[in-house]
Amino acid sequence: MQIANIAGVHVPDSALARAATELVRDTESELLFLHSMRVYAWGALAGRERGLSFDPELLFVGAMFHDLGLTDEYRDSKLRFEVDGANAAAAFLRTHGIEQRDIDKVWTAIALHTTPGIPQFMHPEAALLHVAAGMDVAGRAYAEFTDQEREAVTAAWPRAHNFKHAIIDAFYEGLKHRPETTFGTFNDDFLAYKDPGFRRGDMCGIILNSPWAS
Repeated sequence: MQIANIAGVHVPDSALARAATELVRDTESELLFLHSMRVYAWGALAGRERGLSFDPELLFVGAMFHDLGLTDEYRDSKLRFEVDGANAAAAFLRTHGIEQRDIDKVWTAIALHTTPGIPQFMHPEAALLHVAAGMDVAGRAYAEFTDQEREAVTAAWPRAHNFKHAIIDAFYEGLKHRPETTFGTFNDDFLAYKDPGFRRGDMCGIILNSPWAS
């Protein structure tokens, strides 16, 4: 049964939200699905606390799709996993007749959710998805939430046993076949942690070995 609200924050239960939930639940692991639900909750709670005006349905779809690119369906992709998730969300929203302006909001929110220093200056859906994903994975903005809020969210959508290692493993499995897409992002940390043979991209080396003579 769909949870109607959590810690006083409404959880969308529209036809669009139910369709997104069904699609993602059928595609993602339980680990990623529950993570996505918590991400919506953290985002909505942060939006309320910060007094931001956001569209709960758009934030919900963004939360549902933000890690879809890590699933087996995209194992042959050479795009950043965030772009795969953003593209999937855009295609989903188009089939439901959502306006392009709103599709663009969700696309950018997902595509930039792991990019620090930018989403917080964009529309609320992007800012909130960024902070919420960081909260659930790494505890960023942890102190912004009360003990009661943290307990309510994790009671509704529990974190897996040994969640920290489980989420690192999930990222590694979703990225190991396309390591080049992690260049310039912190996603290469997952590969470096799990694979001793992984070598990060080196921008200074690229510059020094470029065809420019001077």
